[in-house]
Amino acid sequence: MAAEVVWLLLLLAHELLPCPCPCASALDRGQFPDSFLFGTSTSAYQIEGAYSEGNRGLSNWDVFSHKIGTIEDGSNGDTTADHYHHYMEDIELMHSLGVNSYRFSISWTRILPRGQFGHVNLDGVAFYNDLIDALLQKGRTLATLHNYMDGWYPPGRCSHPFGNCAFGNSTTEPYIAGHNMILSHANAVSIYGKRYQEKQGGRIGISICARWYEPFRNTTVDILAVERALSFGGPWFLDPIFLGDYPIEMRKILGSNLPEFTSEQKKKLKATRLDFIGLNHYTTLYLKDCIFSPCEVDPVDGDARVFSSSVNDDGVLIGEATGAPFYYSVPDGMEQVVMYYKERYNNIPTYVTENGYAQASNNSMSAKDFTNDTPRVNYIRDYLTFLASAIRNGADVRGYFIWSLLDCFEWTSGHTLRLGLYHVDFNTLQRTPKFSAKWFRKFLKGSLVGTRLRDKSSRLQHYTT
Repeated sequence: MAAEVVWLLLLLAHELLPCPCPCASALDRGQFPDSFLFGTSTSAYQIEGAYSEGNRGLSNWDVFSHKIGTIEDGSNGDTTADHYHHYMEDIELMHSLGVNSYRFSISWTRILPRGQFGHVNLDGVAFYNDLIDALLQKGRTLATLHNYMDGWYPPGRCSHPFGNCAFGNSTTEPYIAGHNMILSHANAVSIYGKRYQEKQGGRIGISICARWYEPFRNTTVDILAVERALSFGGPWFLDPIFLGDYPIEMRKILGSNLPEFTSEQKKKLKATRLDFIGLNHYTTLYLKDCIFSPCEVDPVDGDARVFSSSVNDDGVLIGEATGAPFYYSVPDGMEQVVMYYKERYNNIPTYVTENGYAQASNNSMSAKDFTNDTPRVNYIRDYLTFLASAIRNGADVRGYFIWSLLDCFEWTSGHTLRLGLYHVDFNTLQRTPKFSAKWFRKFLKGSLVGTRLRDKSSRLQHYTT
């Protein structure tokens, strides 16, 4: 799962899949627009490997993952799925699925090994050019909190009570880093718009982490807590671009710890609006207010002053557990989060850039333990059902990308979580299709697959075929 805010490279399809007739009794391809993009997603450090090849420089994750105790199983991204050497094979896997798009990221340490102090690495440019060329030949192309607040991710800076790090200030540094990211976005959009966009016809967007929340109790304070926590999520980065400043909820709580934009910076942000937004959505949690109610503030949601829980005040579990802690299958959250961003940002074109199901993994397990991944099929099918509902209700959603094409290095969880449609043996690097890959292929080809409906009030599962 790509947990950080990322700038998205999205290469659109040259041809689209035929759209079969819709069927009211089951989820099928026909419930989505003809032009809809279905794809898979990956992240450079998580799948590429080859950390010292092609004159690549070291990233902060190269250093961080080798520190003892930072990664759950002691693994790292030195090799992982070795996409660097297997990208042709992986493109064949995508082609066999029948997807019409692919979302991937670029490792800037391959392009600029020494950052701003060195030259452009032509070997790195050549690798990504070769990757894109290979995709085109197939005719189908295509968060700062963990870095500076709780210290889970590199550079591992934080302060008490959010974490126990040697250096850092959790009350100011996350917002300084986020501020600089927003201004960097404005500069990048400005440069691309002036020099390259007319010729290349590209579009620019930002992908943000988009968790959904439900109130812990049906009370005003918990309902407001949900609004507050949502503001500390995607709107932290999107409000300055669309609305000219940070969310008012952030200003009220953070005060002078939240940087100010100059009038000149606001003008630049206004002139560099996004062409689309990407939502990385996996789960929903209950939220309890911690301003007017006694509770321990959740470090994940930081200064929003809330506590998250998988069980509400009545003892109702938010959804089915997955292999990842605090990640639950709550499909109606997909529609809720899409409609939230639709209303907040005037229905800007939107892509679900990540959505996927985690299987727990350990070294004693084999491919056979993972390939019959029926829970992943149920998860994807249910989330797509509610995404289709959001589209029917007017949301301008234009694509959906499963995380991930391959099992890969899942940040601080290492290889203890598997989210791929294809199982990867990290010793032999063999790729094996899971049942979910076969299901997704049939779905894209128009086969009827049945759907699972969720009663939101009781959160009970019902099956139909």
